[in-house]
Order: sequence, then structure tokens, then C-alpha cells
Amino acid sequence: MKKNNLIFFFLTLCVFVQGQTKDSIASTLDAWHLAASNANFDAYFGLMTEDAIFIGTDATENWGFEAFKTFSKPYFDRGKAWSFTAIERNIFINETEDIAWFDELLNTQMKICRGSGVLKKVDGHWMVAHYVLSIAVPNEYVDELVELKKVKDDSLIIKLSKN
Repeated sequence: MKKNNLIFFFLTLCVFVQGQTKDSIASTLDAWHLAASNANFDAYFGLMTEDAIFIGTDATENWGFEAFKTFSKPYFDRGKAWSFTAIERNIFINETEDIAWFDELLNTQMKICRGSGVLKKVDGHWMVAHYVLSIAVPNEYVDELVELKKVKDDSLIIKLSKN
């Protein structure tokens, strides 16, 4: 009986600790999104690793950390970057609890978007290492969207295929 109680206690403790870790990760992501909404450049980029990647909604947007800072600076300087609020989020953590990955649905100025990415624990703090933003398109509008972007995408496919 004592062995079963000990196992139950250990499992309960593991679930509690992982719940706290997920809360910490969610808080980091919420703070990161809020920093952009508040055009707080230092806070926003302070929550990213120095080797972070940000992949935007345009096929040409695959930014390294420094390039993304340079691209983003004018938006932050004018006092309005972008405003993303999570409306749904799933968080997953590796066994050593130093890497996490997630997906989230976001309320944005582009309406519903999807974000996904990876966080690393650096010096005891969760930091965004990789982020992918995409615009969520209802299936019934895909054909219409493909038609809208066909010419530009065809041109980009040719250009990228030559590389």
C-alpha cells in the first residue's frame, strides 16, 4: 500500500511540475506577443534567442534574428508593431524540460492566424528560438486564394527553383 501511495504521489508531483512549466512557457509567449502589441522592441527581442528564426506569412519571409530585428525596427519605432492574442494553444515539452514546442491559434489584425514554434530554456528562462506564422484559410476558400496568388507564386517558384 505504501508503494502505491508513493507512486501516486510521484505521478501527481510530475503532473504538477509539468503544469507549472507549461504555465511558464505560456506566460513567455503571452509576454512576447504583448511586447509586440506595445511596440516594446527590447522586450520583444529580449524574449528570443540570438539564433532565433522567424518565418512570416509571405513565402519570402524566413528571417534570422538580426535580419528580423532590422526588418521589424520601423514597425516598433512608429509605436505599433503587430497585435497577436492566443485564443488556443497546445504546448509540448521534452523529457529534460529544456525544449518546448507549441502551436497556437491567434486573433490578429489579419483575423485568425496560426503560430507554431520552439522555445529553449536559456539560463533558466524560456526563450523563443523558432516561430512560424501562417494565415488560417478556411478550406472552402482555398481555390479562391490559390487563384489570387497564382501569378506571384508561379514567378516565385521559378525563381526559387533556380537556386
